Amino acid sequence: MSDLPITGEVSNSKLAGVFNTEASARAGVDAVVFGAGLQASQVKLVTPAEPHPNIKLQPEGAGIWRTILVAHLWFGIGGIAAGLLAWGVLMWLGVTLIVSSALVSGIAFVFMGGIAGLMLGGLVALRPDQDRYVQATQDAIAERRFTVLVHALSNNEADRAATVLGGLGAEVTRTL
Repeated sequence: MSDLPITGEVSNSKLAGVFNTEASARAGVDAVVFGAGLQASQVKLVTPAEPHPNIKLQPEGAGIWRTILVAHLWFGIGGIAAGLLAWGVLMWLGVTLIVSSALVSGIAFVFMGGIAGLMLGGLVALRPDQDRYVQATQDAIAERRFTVLVHALSNNEADRAATVLGGLGAEVTRTL
């Protein structure tokens, strides 16, 4: 999902590497920055004493609002187009019910396609792929463990970071 223009976030691919000790987590931060070639600003350490872990988990407040708008816009337009296409195919096939009430059926197909598209846009805006990432970090805090958060700018960066963290023994959870 990281290379798709349907979200407004800079970092669509995120991952959490959970470590048992602070020293191993700090080593994980260094390894991701230097070994995987990410910028230091893309890698955050969350400790059990973190006062506001959600800021580190989801630092792009404005990006989330852009995701809501962009996803609804693109999926709404796509739904309308799909509705028009389905109506056109049924008209071309000569389906009696569609042909006999072309205008009403066309409006219904466009409307239902648009609604379906907006619902899919809402699903994308909710970012259900990030639930596991957030939950892994919250569980680590509750268990007094340490989490390295990576906000990758591409799937390639996420793959490199996951390989490095996994090689250090971290329990890695990532979004799409």
